[in-house]
Amino acid sequence: MDIKRAKQEIKDAVEAYLLKDAFGEYKIPVIRQRPVLLMGPPGIGKTQVMEQIAKELKIGLVAYTITHHTRQSAVGLPFIKEKEYGGKMYSVTEYTMSEIIASVYDKMEQTGMREGILFIDEINCVSETLAPAMLQFLQGKTFGTHKVPEGWIIVAAGNPPEYNKSVREFDVVTLDRLKKIDVEADFPVWKEYAYRQGVHPAVISYLELRRENFYRVENTVDGRLFATARGWEDLSQIIQVYEELGKTVDRDVVYQYIQHRAAAKDFANYLELYYKYKTDYKVEDILEGKWDALTLQKIRSAAFDEHLSIISLLNGSLGGMFRDCSSQDMYVAKLYEYLVRYRDNQTNLMLEDVRETAEREMEEQKRAELLTKEEEKIWMRVTDTLTRFVSELKGELFAEGEAFERVRALFQKEKEELDALTERTSKMLENAFLFLEDAFGESQEMVAFVTELNANYYSVWFIKENGCDLYYRYNKGLLFDERRKDVIRQMDEVESMLNTGIR
Repeated sequence: MDIKRAKQEIKDAVEAYLLKDAFGEYKIPVIRQRPVLLMGPPGIGKTQVMEQIAKELKIGLVAYTITHHTRQSAVGLPFIKEKEYGGKMYSVTEYTMSEIIASVYDKMEQTGMREGILFIDEINCVSETLAPAMLQFLQGKTFGTHKVPEGWIIVAAGNPPEYNKSVREFDVVTLDRLKKIDVEADFPVWKEYAYRQGVHPAVISYLELRRENFYRVENTVDGRLFATARGWEDLSQIIQVYEELGKTVDRDVVYQYIQHRAAAKDFANYLELYYKYKTDYKVEDILEGKWDALTLQKIRSAAFDEHLSIISLLNGSLGGMFRDCSSQDMYVAKLYEYLVRYRDNQTNLMLEDVRETAEREMEEQKRAELLTKEEEKIWMRVTDTLTRFVSELKGELFAEGEAFERVRALFQKEKEELDALTERTSKMLENAFLFLEDAFGESQEMVAFVTELNANYYSVWFIKENGCDLYYRYNKGLLFDERRKDVIRQMDEVESMLNTGIR
């Protein structure tokens, strides 16, 4: 199955294992809570999935790559203890607590969460001395003499033998005690994730054209050649930073992340053309509604691959605007939430109290590890704005109600920034449709453009919130309406599950 389905399967299992009856007992006894074993190729997002599940279920997460551990750190160190048996004293070997089990207790102390996931990666690549301990761990949920605390679900991950020569096969006795999930690389699923993460549009558009290069592992006379989802995501980040620094991402830089010569060379050539088209066609001018007959003639006479590159450039620029709108909307909504508290409790609360509350609640969420990086940045922005509001009101005397009216005016400026950004983005989206109409009409190019809009969480969110007549016309005319409804339904489900307090 793909990683998206695997995530849901793991999430369902964790929720089932943590469900309690009226007496506070787990409905599935701990002894019947099979550890989950996730088997799949490297670099497809197994660890990220664990982080997402933990945040969505608001439970703890302790993650270890077991190949970094020795038997002593996993099982504990031996020490001699004197014990009495039958009236005689004997020296007995016992073990200190496993570092891994201790980390679970540390996490419980740090976050206050009594339930969570203990994730062990590369579990089938352990050393010979640690292998028996891993089998004991999977079969009995213990490291040495110390059990995994109740409420902590074991999820392990490993790579099939074709990807790692040090893999150890599990026997039937062990496998019969596991909930085994096999996962494969899947580009359409990864593309949804890539849009959410802000992966560089050149990477997404290239892989749309060359899907065979999304995940490749080949054994050749020159060694193993490979391209993985992790490699493409890391390459995307270095491209984005190099763009800010004015540096060039050439074939050698690409090969440092995509260690498949042919794929690296092909992408480097594509990236060079991508930048050339961005300059030649003046994509930013197109989004501002500026194009002429010469531009239209030039693009019509170009090859289809070039058409798709232009569409990718348009989607890439729009995607950044959609993300900015989403972030600004979340910020304004969170700021409004705290100002409502101030409005409803003016006799008991000063604005400084509200600011301190916002900072305290943010720190509580951070300590419990419930915030994504994006959510943390939004919350920090809210506290900075509240600090600015406090500073603006400092030293002034207000009649009853005047202070809030002043705060309301300050908030209105923040709301106006969101409205202006939304209006500009809506106009850019409309201009993109009008340009593609002039250039291609209802063609494959328009199909490609609408398809990418439907694949991007942020574009679907933006259109759902603000509308776009041209989108609705082409989406329905090109038979995408059902797909759009499905995306919106999935997005609504995700939003309801992610109720982390930011919205």
